Amino acid sequence: MSTELDPAVLHHVVNTLGWPDLRPLQRAAIEPLVAGDDALLLAPTAGGKTEAASFPILTRMSTERWNGTSVLYLCPLKALLNNLEPRLERYAGWVGRRVALWHGDTSQGRRKNILADRPDILLTTPESLESMLVSTKVDHRAFFAGLRTVIVDEVHAFAGDDRGWHLLAVLERLTHLVGRPLQRVGLSATVGNPEQLLEWLQGAGAGTRPAEVISPDLPTAPASVGAEPPPGDIELDYVGSLQNAAKVIAALHAGEKRLVFCEARQTVEELGALLRGHGITTFLSHASLSTDERRRSEAAFAEARDCVIVSTSTLELGIDVGDLDRVIQIGAPSTVASFLQRLGRTGRRAGSVRNCLFLAVSGESLVRAAALLELWGRGWVEPITPTPEPRHIVAQQLMALCLQEHRIGDQLWPSSWNGLAPFDRSAEPIVRHLAREGYLDEDGGMYFIGPEAEKRFGQRHFMNMTAVFLGPPEFVVLAGRDELGKVDPSVLTEEIPGPRRLLLGGRSWQVTYVDWKRRRCFVEPADSGGRARWTSMGGIAGTGFELTRAMRDVLLGADPPVRMTRRARDQLSVQREENASAVHPGGNVIVRADNQDLRWWTWAGYRANATLNATLSEITDPLQRPSDQFIRLRENITPVAWREAIADAAERLCLPEVSKQALDGLKFSVALPEPLARATLASRLADLPSACRVLGEPSRFVSII
Repeated sequence: MSTELDPAVLHHVVNTLGWPDLRPLQRAAIEPLVAGDDALLLAPTAGGKTEAASFPILTRMSTERWNGTSVLYLCPLKALLNNLEPRLERYAGWVGRRVALWHGDTSQGRRKNILADRPDILLTTPESLESMLVSTKVDHRAFFAGLRTVIVDEVHAFAGDDRGWHLLAVLERLTHLVGRPLQRVGLSATVGNPEQLLEWLQGAGAGTRPAEVISPDLPTAPASVGAEPPPGDIELDYVGSLQNAAKVIAALHAGEKRLVFCEARQTVEELGALLRGHGITTFLSHASLSTDERRRSEAAFAEARDCVIVSTSTLELGIDVGDLDRVIQIGAPSTVASFLQRLGRTGRRAGSVRNCLFLAVSGESLVRAAALLELWGRGWVEPITPTPEPRHIVAQQLMALCLQEHRIGDQLWPSSWNGLAPFDRSAEPIVRHLAREGYLDEDGGMYFIGPEAEKRFGQRHFMNMTAVFLGPPEFVVLAGRDELGKVDPSVLTEEIPGPRRLLLGGRSWQVTYVDWKRRRCFVEPADSGGRARWTSMGGIAGTGFELTRAMRDVLLGADPPVRMTRRARDQLSVQREENASAVHPGGNVIVRADNQDLRWWTWAGYRANATLNATLSEITDPLQRPSDQFIRLRENITPVAWREAIADAAERLCLPEVSKQALDGLKFSVALPEPLARATLASRLADLPSACRVLGEPSRFVSII
C-alpha cells in the first residue's frame, strides 16, 4: 500500500474498505496527481477510476490545505452524479471534507445552502456549471475562487460531440476567472487515441503543463491492431425478430440478473412489454422516462435477483445497478468502445467472467454485430475525435460570456478562453454577425447581451442557452399527478381507429386528454395495444468507414473470434450468398442489376459516400440519398465515363450539400451567418480521408442478369 497518500485516506482504505492493496491504476495515479499533473486515467468499467482520481486529490486537498470549493467533479449524466455522490461523500469525510450535488434536479433550497456554505467538492454537469456562471444568484468569482482541480468522468462521452467543445470552453472561462491553471484529470474507458484525448482535455494548456496517460490495468495498448481481445464469454445468435428475442431472454438464465441493451427507446419499450408478457420481472431505463420512473426502476433492479432491465445507452456508463450476471445486446451498438463499456458491466464478482450475448433480429443486424466483433477481435477501438468547426458553440459561448460578465471588451473577449481555438481571434466574423443581428449590443467599445438573444434564448433566465443540443418537442405524460415520461407528438397526432394508446415504461396507457398548449398528455392504464415512437434531432446518421468495411469483410468470409450458434452461422451464410454480387476481395464493384439500377458498392460508410456523391455529382444520381454501403450512379454511365469522372476527384473533393431544413437540428445556428452554419453542418457530413481512399482503390463493373 502506498505511503504517499494522506495517512487518514490510507487508514480508511485499509480499515474501512478492507482493501489489502490498491489496484495498479490506483497506485500509478498517486504520484502524478499529487504533484498536480494533468492526467487521463484509463480502465474498463468498474476498474476503480473514481478512487484512482479521488484518493490523490483528497491527499492534495489535505496536504495543501485547500479552502472552499476546490474540486469540480463533472459527469455527462445526472444519474451518474447521483450514483457517485454517496461514495465520494464517504471518501471526503475521511479527511473532514464535504461533497455537494448541483444539477437540474437540485432544489432551490439546496442550492441556497451550497452557495452559503461552499462544499469542498462539487458534483455537477458542464451545463449546470455554466448556469452557475451566468446566474445572477451566484457570485461566481467568490464561489470558484479556491478552485484547483477538475475531474471529468467518462471524458470520452464528451469529446466526440459538441458537449466536448462546450466543456472545454467553460473550463477555459473558469481558468481565466480564477487566474491560474486548473489541474485536469479525465477518467475514461478504453479509447483508440488516449494521448490525443488527454491533449484535447488540456485545452489551451496543452504542451505547457505536465500530463500523463495512466493505464496499467489495460492488457494491451488500446488501439493496437492484432492484439488479443480481452477475455470474456461472447456469443452471437440470430433470432430473426424482437418477439423471438423476448422468447430467448425469457427462456435463458432463469434466476439471474440480466441487463439488455437496445439501440432505440422504441425497441426498449416494445421488448419490455414482450418480456412482461412472458411473465419476466422487467424494468426499463431510457431518456424519455421521467427521472423518478428511472430511479425506481434502477433501484428495484439493483435489489432484485431474477429479473431483467432493458435500457438504451443510459446504463452504458458507470451507473451502479448492482451485481449483474448477464449482458444481452439486441442487434449491435454503434461502436466497439460502446460494446466494451457494456461488456464491462459484467464480471465484477470474484469467479465470474465478462460476458455478452448478441441477439440479432435481422440479417443486416447479424452482419453488423459480426463486423463489430471482428473489429473487437483485432484489438481495434475507435479514436475519439472532436466534431469539426463548432462555430455555433462559439456563438453560444460569446453570448454566455456576456451574461456572465454583463459586458465584455470588443478587443479583449478572446482572453476569456486563453487563446483556445476556435474561441480566439478567428471568431471575429461570428462576433460581427452577432452584433449586426442584435444578439449582442455594442456601446463604448463594450459588448452586451442583445435583444435578439433575449428573444431567442432568454426564457427561464437563459436556461435554454446552457444546453448545446436541441431536444425534440416531446409531450409530458401524466397518470394522475405522477409523471411517467415524455412521448413524441407524432403518436398523439397520427390518425388511428379506436382509442389512442401509448406504450411507456413497458406498459400500455390509454390517452384521456391532451393539453396541446402546455404539451401535456393525461393517461390511464390499459391492458394492451400501446405504441411507442420517438424521433431524434441533429444527429449524423449512418455508419463509419471502419465498421462498414468490417461488414464487407464478414460478407467475404471473415468470422469474429466468438461463439456463434448454428442459427447465426446459417443466417450468415444466407447473407453472404445474397450479397455476393456486392463484395469482391480485390476491391469495389459497380453493379448494374436487371432493373438498370447502377450501384457503386464502396462499403465506405455514410459520410464518405456523401462526400463522393457531392464531388461526383456529374455521374451520381441526383435524387439519391447515399447509404453506408453504396452510391447510386446515373443509369447511362459507362465504365469510360466513370473513370474519366474519378480521374482527378481526389484533388477536388467537396463537402456535401446541406439544406436549410437540416440547419434546424443545429442549435444556435440562427446566431450564425447562414453560409457559416451550412459549412459547419457540411463539415460534419463529410469524410474526406475515407473518400480519398475509395478513389484510390480498384473498382470493376459487373452486370447481373
